[in-house]
Amino acid sequence: MNGGKYVFSQVLSFVNRYEFDKCVEKYQGDYRIRALSCWDQFAQLFFGQLTSRNGLRDICLCLNAHRQSLYHLGIRQSVSHTTLSRANEKRDWRIFADFGTYLIKVVQPLYAESKVPHLEIDSDVFVLDSTTISVSLTLWKWAKGKRSRGAVKMHTLLDLRGNIPLFIHITDGRYHDVNALDQIEIVPEAIYVMDKAYVDFKRLFAIDQADACFVVRAKENMRFKAVDSRKVDKQAGLRCDQTIYPHRL
Repeated sequence: MNGGKYVFSQVLSFVNRYEFDKCVEKYQGDYRIRALSCWDQFAQLFFGQLTSRNGLRDICLCLNAHRQSLYHLGIRQSVSHTTLSRANEKRDWRIFADFGTYLIKVVQPLYAESKVPHLEIDSDVFVLDSTTISVSLTLWKWAKGKRSRGAVKMHTLLDLRGNIPLFIHITDGRYHDVNALDQIEIVPEAIYVMDKAYVDFKRLFAIDQADACFVVRAKENMRFKAVDSRKVDKQAGLRCDQTIYPHRL
């Protein structure tokens, strides 16, 4: 049993401070900053994520309640939720995007030989989907959703070997899911699993041309003609194995 540093401090020590400071220096994130440095901002948000806080106010209240232990947690000071909110609004987002990319490159090789859960397959398997987050149009004027409501979409590509997010694209709520396929760099010999919102024959053909495969749900109104059929083992849950020729909708 460790009788020294707090658990959060031990976890935080695994984060490469040198690489983080390189990202901060690149975008001058700490220029004329006095109250809350980029590292302190990251540490507090990291604390909120690991402890499942409900929001910025919850993070600040929790840290303030333990202000006597902040040094041992690896956090220099507690701040008000307005200070933390202002930092999130004003700081260059590319600092955290670049550092996130660095962390992904560090973690992904650690799971390269891991098995995809419940699948006996050697290929990389990626899952693409989006999440819609409701927001206030008064505060987020650009984030227009359906039926005059405010919304943002977070399009995420997840590597099932380790459940590592490889790609995240933030858009307004009206952005169609299928457009996210144009933003993704296709990995040869990988398998992409998607919902029916991503059915677009031109884009799916581009995946095929990149020597990758895809698994996608068919739309109810999708028109196609079967040109070849092969025998399948229906006891394994397969309904059919066909080569199809799509018609325009």
